[in-house]
Amino acid sequence: MAASKNFEYLGQTFQVQLLNQIIVDKNFSNVIIDVIEPGHFENKYFKIILTMVKEYYKKYECSPSFDTLEQIAKSEYPNELILKILMDTIQKIKEAPFEGSAFVQEKALKFCKQQELQKVMVKAQKIIDAGEFENYDRVEELVRAALQVGEGDNDTGEVFSNLDDVLNDDYRHPIPMGIDGIDNLLKGGLAKGEIGVILAPTGVGKTTILTKIANTAFNLNYNVLQIFFEDNPKIIQRKHFTIWTGVAPDDLSNHKEDVMSKVEEIKNEMPNKLILKKLPSDVHTMSQIKNQVRKMISDGVKIDLIVLDYIDCVVPEKNLGDEWKSEGSVMRAFEAMCHELNIAGWTATQGNRSSISSEVVTTDQMGGSIKKAQVGHVIISVAKTLQQKEMKLATIAITKSRLGKDGVIFENCKFDNELLEIDTESSVTFLGFQENKEEQKRDRIKELMEKRKQREQSN
Repeated sequence: MAASKNFEYLGQTFQVQLLNQIIVDKNFSNVIIDVIEPGHFENKYFKIILTMVKEYYKKYECSPSFDTLEQIAKSEYPNELILKILMDTIQKIKEAPFEGSAFVQEKALKFCKQQELQKVMVKAQKIIDAGEFENYDRVEELVRAALQVGEGDNDTGEVFSNLDDVLNDDYRHPIPMGIDGIDNLLKGGLAKGEIGVILAPTGVGKTTILTKIANTAFNLNYNVLQIFFEDNPKIIQRKHFTIWTGVAPDDLSNHKEDVMSKVEEIKNEMPNKLILKKLPSDVHTMSQIKNQVRKMISDGVKIDLIVLDYIDCVVPEKNLGDEWKSEGSVMRAFEAMCHELNIAGWTATQGNRSSISSEVVTTDQMGGSIKKAQVGHVIISVAKTLQQKEMKLATIAITKSRLGKDGVIFENCKFDNELLEIDTESSVTFLGFQENKEEQKRDRIKELMEKRKQREQSN
């Protein structure tokens, strides 16, 4: 069967979705715009629309919005009938379903690769037929360039590129974690391609804070994948139900009808997904996890946020002969996956033995390799003394942030593991925290001296 010269064999729905992705997905348009041609489409108006998009891209280095596309159509096609068909087609493209977009992008890129290879093979054959063997390097260069279609480096560009996007107020589009005081310092939360790390000793509440992050993102209409290794899926489900209802996990069964009513209401109202995935500990590599995420994307679920509970349960791709190097490679693989798939990522890691009794957990108290700390865009630590556990309090610190201010401590903030409520009401710097400790010591000394004085007077 001869190779097809256009997308006709894939049908009109495919072509409508492809044009939609070229307009709405900037990363995809960056890699395909130079190699996709109007002639790849069968429909006359698809060809016109792609031509308008390519001309706009050539001038402004980005795809036009649908509103801009309509304005271009009005200015370039005054014929009433043609304009009406164009406007209807643009509207159809705008309303194209998102499901299967990963398949559409992959198929389109492979098609364009094939077209480029066919062109190259014709050129290469001419060089070979002419006996120009000294031009072998030229043939190799042509083939390599054709194979690199769709492998564009989206992170490389001149300092003057995409000025409009760069200077946009919401250029990062952050996903809040649901804790106002911290979100404000992180300039809204994590953006796609960024990763955050929760650092805490065992039993403090890593799963609590990660579940709250996942729940918050879902409530804001993001697609969330929450992966966990050590908890039963029903426990995680019940934690989410508690956040939505305010009913403690142990009391959910006593309020079954009310809980089911609330959960069904949320299920019916929310168009997005919160996917819970239980994996066995110390078995999966980050590549295997990435393949599972890719599968979800190809099935039509574009993951916006992945919550990995927790990174220490993921095994390295290969033994690097050094446990610390291997741990660092896992974190780097997590960051690379989030960057490649354009996903925001939160995970957690254990604190070392000294972190258990610390009033404030610092980055150097991270268990295992410190290389894990080097990769994260944000590191947030959680510490609890025995008294704080009893009072449902914690000390949360932003120990590292590439996004905003770090070195900030939220001392004695509300941290209720049972109801998954975290509230940061006050914030002080490390210096401020030390001053508070000195104040507490002075108050304690005054108290002891007063008691001693009272004893002396009574004697």
